[in-house]
Amino acid sequence: MAEDSESLRVSHETIYRSLFIQARGALKKELMNHLRSKRRMRRSQHSGVFKDSRGQIVEAISIRERPAEVEDRAIPGHWEGDLLSGAKNSYMATLVERHSRFAMLIKVPSKETEAVVAALSQHVGKLPVTLRRSLTWDRGNQFHFASTK
Repeated sequence: MAEDSESLRVSHETIYRSLFIQARGALKKELMNHLRSKRRMRRSQHSGVFKDSRGQIVEAISIRERPAEVEDRAIPGHWEGDLLSGAKNSYMATLVERHSRFAMLIKVPSKETEAVVAALSQHVGKLPVTLRRSLTWDRGNQFHFASTK
């Protein structure tokens, strides 16, 4: 009965964490031989997401400086956009309206700034003026590289 107790269970992550953080010297080398991957350090898949300084956008306006009406989603017409890259150099721009959560997917011929702006202008231009208040872009590296070419 005691084996079934939730308090006695240990996740694999806890075991790995204790091996990598607490083990030292010869004990660590011996333990490493029993691990499936022989890595010296265990890292999360997302460990580099926020530490990567490549592609930082210079003079970018912080998302925190958006007007309050954009933040509270009360007024339609404020959009968020992102550029997705697929296989074989294919690209898709996504636009999501913050109030209604209406999403638009726009095929883009390349990640070059001119191509992205042209494709977005063509589609957004068809919307009523009241639905074209603001656009906040994801500041991921893929868009920075597109704007510097």
